[in-house]
Amino acid sequence: MKIPFFKKSKQRADYVIIIVTIILVGYGLLMLSSASLHIGEERFEDPYFYVKSQIIYGLTAGLLGFFIALNTKYRVYEKFAIIFIIISLGLPILLLTPLGLELKGATRQIELGIISFQPGEIIKLTFILYIAAWLAGGSERQKSFSNGFIPFLILTGTLAALLLYLRSTSTAVITMGAAFIMYWVSGAKLRFIGLMALIGTIAFVGVVMISPYRLARVKNLFNPDANLETTGFHRNQSLIAIGSGGLWGVGYGQSTTKISYLPEVIGDSIFAVIAEEFGFIGVGILLLLFFVLIMKMLLVANRIRNKFGKLILIGFASIIAIQSIINIGAISGILPLTGTPLPFISFGKTALFVFLTMIGISSNVSKYA
Repeated sequence: MKIPFFKKSKQRADYVIIIVTIILVGYGLLMLSSASLHIGEERFEDPYFYVKSQIIYGLTAGLLGFFIALNTKYRVYEKFAIIFIIISLGLPILLLTPLGLELKGATRQIELGIISFQPGEIIKLTFILYIAAWLAGGSERQKSFSNGFIPFLILTGTLAALLLYLRSTSTAVITMGAAFIMYWVSGAKLRFIGLMALIGTIAFVGVVMISPYRLARVKNLFNPDANLETTGFHRNQSLIAIGSGGLWGVGYGQSTTKISYLPEVIGDSIFAVIAEEFGFIGVGILLLLFFVLIMKMLLVANRIRNKFGKLILIGFASIIAIQSIINIGAISGILPLTGTPLPFISFGKTALFVFLTMIGISSNVSKYA
């Protein structure tokens, strides 16, 4: 059946998803402006360098991706599933070539002249679209061991291995976690779910045990006071910032830990800056926004009959939820630090583009389903 790329619908996109996303992006730019002032001035003699970069490149590209996705019939992506898996497996391989740029001990960025991007963020989008199309392609893939479980294990295992080799642990955990949830809710047998969880747990523990830097982060989680000046420094400063905020915070732009003490203030640590400047109330508002967005996506997925559209929404909601939990949990001292950015909030041009494109596709699903 022919599926037009652009098709008018009598229904409108779910406005709650769009409005909450707008608020989150605005919240992110507001906090990025505060968190990046001193390092922008220090590194580029421009206190608003990072905010400008996020708006000019990340937000502009993200809005373009959002509006194109919003007006493109989501069923079209099923026809390009093979392209999405090629992209998902090909981008990590490109990182192994001279195009890959190593930053802080990990190769996570590709440079093509004046253009640079993070493949790990793109993979979150393309792999979810592929898995949604693959799972929607036949019910036997949820019931069969040889035609369903094994291919799914090979797909997820191959991508996870590539990402872990490149030290993109958080990307592997987030993407595989979302794929696992999609496999589960698509109707997979419980014994397959249990076996997948067991294999994933064993593999994860094994990777941590043979990787000194990963093992050090886990050890620091259980003994945070052992290395306050080295491996425990980041976690300790994050907790100081969070504790300094109290109920109402010290005020916008008034954080002191962001100036000289808190590492990665525009990256994963931006949550600590929010907690210090806006306190428990500000953090509560942020968590409420994420909760409303994720729950609304899942509620829309629940009423969609088309399996592909349903799985897209569940996959994207899972990505946002897992990544938010990992970021907030790590900065709050509950989980090991992984350098995972906070969706829509942390500095990251590729990440903002990807998340806004996800919202565009999700809105299109709600519009045409």
